[in-house]
Amino acid sequence: MAPQYAPSLRSRLAPLLLILQTEFIIILLIIVHLLDLMTQGFCCLPEFQDVNVMMILGFGFLCTFPVRYGFSGSGFNLLVAIIATQWALILNGIDSWYNTKIIRIDLKSIVKAELCAVSALISIGSVLGKTNPVQLTLIALLEVTGFALNEWLLQTLLKVQPPNSIMLLHVFGALFGLMLTWILYRDGSKQGFEKEKFDKKSGLFSMLGAVFLWMFWPSFNSVLVGDDQTRLEAVCTTYLSLAVSAVTAAALAVLSSPRGKFNPIQMQSCIFAGGAAVGVSVSVVQQPWEAMALGFTAAILSTLGYRYLKTHLLIAFECHDTCSVLSTHGLPGLLGWLAQLVLQIKYCDDHTVAVRFAVYHICTLFITVSLSLSMGIITAFLLKWTFWRPQQNKKCFDDQAFWEFPNLVVRK
Repeated sequence: MAPQYAPSLRSRLAPLLLILQTEFIIILLIIVHLLDLMTQGFCCLPEFQDVNVMMILGFGFLCTFPVRYGFSGSGFNLLVAIIATQWALILNGIDSWYNTKIIRIDLKSIVKAELCAVSALISIGSVLGKTNPVQLTLIALLEVTGFALNEWLLQTLLKVQPPNSIMLLHVFGALFGLMLTWILYRDGSKQGFEKEKFDKKSGLFSMLGAVFLWMFWPSFNSVLVGDDQTRLEAVCTTYLSLAVSAVTAAALAVLSSPRGKFNPIQMQSCIFAGGAAVGVSVSVVQQPWEAMALGFTAAILSTLGYRYLKTHLLIAFECHDTCSVLSTHGLPGLLGWLAQLVLQIKYCDDHTVAVRFAVYHICTLFITVSLSLSMGIITAFLLKWTFWRPQQNKKCFDDQAFWEFPNLVVRK
């Protein structure tokens, strides 16, 4: 019997990427001005490097746990990251272009664009192994557009500060991804895909990605906050929250395992739950015990969500969340939002101001959730079009569907 190959993407992927990159170059040629970076010094360079490591190595290696999807997990992550960052640079500069007809780029604007791109990296984790590069490119463009729109609405209508609006990327990305995996559900997901498994080697690379994320998460949370003192406080609170969440996740992983052993995929998904939670509330978390309590609670939510919620979503709602982004980013992000509400009210002496802030804060979440769900649904229905040539179920989680391996070529 002749081997079954995945459909070729030559007529879809190559034109799409070349057209996009040409358009980006033309836009940057016409309306972008590069600021004199020497006037900034190198104050943003360490944070820029840290965020780059998180995006490329952290999320890239994290997606390599399927035993036959290592090349695609890391390679497609890089593709989505750089496309989403370039598009976010343009979208974030629209306000400046409207006033001055010029978009100005510096290290800080690039870092901000990378943070917007992270929301897309979170979402593609929910459909990891079940989408092709054309679909992932469209996800990157549409999600960054939705996230930039959400950021603009929050800052324009509710006067939310940029760090607070951008750090809702965990909630936005998780819910966007949840809509994708719900609408793009594939028959056979409940029985499990043949190649959706991990071995010792792929699990090691994936754990390496989790370690990179854990190490550089303090820079990720502090890169956009105010002065140096506030930035140092954010680094300290993030580290404490990460430390507690890692220890708590390890304990709960053993307790929830039938054999009393660590599950590497569960561990890598839960050890940085505290970082996601404190990132959303970093502007109000001031005391060490607050950060540690937040990390403790986030790890509990993330671990229980991975162990029970992921299976429940698959069986009851037909949502096959490959990387469990809802438990890894969504639930900790919602916890961080709640912590910010509680702590802000705690520090407020005027009851009237506290009530107003509560209403304002609830509206912030309502806009973010509504826009992420609606954009996720629109994107998913667009991706269902067979024009994008999705792979068959038997080619899901398989590098051979997209990568050329000379030693595996069928010789006639």
